[in-house]
Amino acid sequence: MADGFLSTILPQLAAGAAHTHALGFVYEGLDDEGVSIRVPYRADLVGDPDTGVLAGGLVTTMLDHVGGLSVWVKLEAFRPIATLDLRVDYMRAAHPGRDLLARGSCFRLTPSVAFVRAWAFEDDPFDPVAAAQAAYVVNEDRAARRAAILAAREAEQ
Repeated sequence: MADGFLSTILPQLAAGAAHTHALGFVYEGLDDEGVSIRVPYRADLVGDPDTGVLAGGLVTTMLDHVGGLSVWVKLEAFRPIATLDLRVDYMRAAHPGRDLLARGSCFRLTPSVAFVRAWAFEDDPFDPVAAAQAAYVVNEDRAARRAAILAAREAEQ
C-alpha cells in the first residue's frame, strides 16, 4: 500500500470530515488486526446523564466509520463507498469517563461489495462494548473503466 495513503489520506478520512471532527474522532493507526480510531470521552457525547454512559448512536457511528476506513485500507485507495448493511450488537454499556476505541477489518472484498467486522471497546478488544458486521457498496473506479473502454476502442481500430 502506498505510504502516502497510510500517512496522509487515511488519517484525514478518519477525522477530517465535519461530523467526525465534531465527534472528536482521532486516527489511532493500522496494524494486523485492522484500522483503529478513538473518541475521547466528553460530556456532550453522553447519552444518559444519570449514568455518564456514551450515547449508543456514537458507538454505531464509530463502528460504521471504522468499517468504511477498513474498506479503503483493503482497496489501498480512496473510492466512493456506501453502507449497504450494518448490524450492531451491543454487549454492555461503555464505562463512564473512558475513551472509546473502534477497530475494523475488511475480511472480504468483491468488485462491488466489501464485508467488514468491527468492534468498540475501551482497552481490551476481547471485552467489547459492541460488535458490528457490515457490508459496503464499492462504487466502480470510473477512471479505470474509462481507460479500459478507450483501450478496447483503440484495439478495435
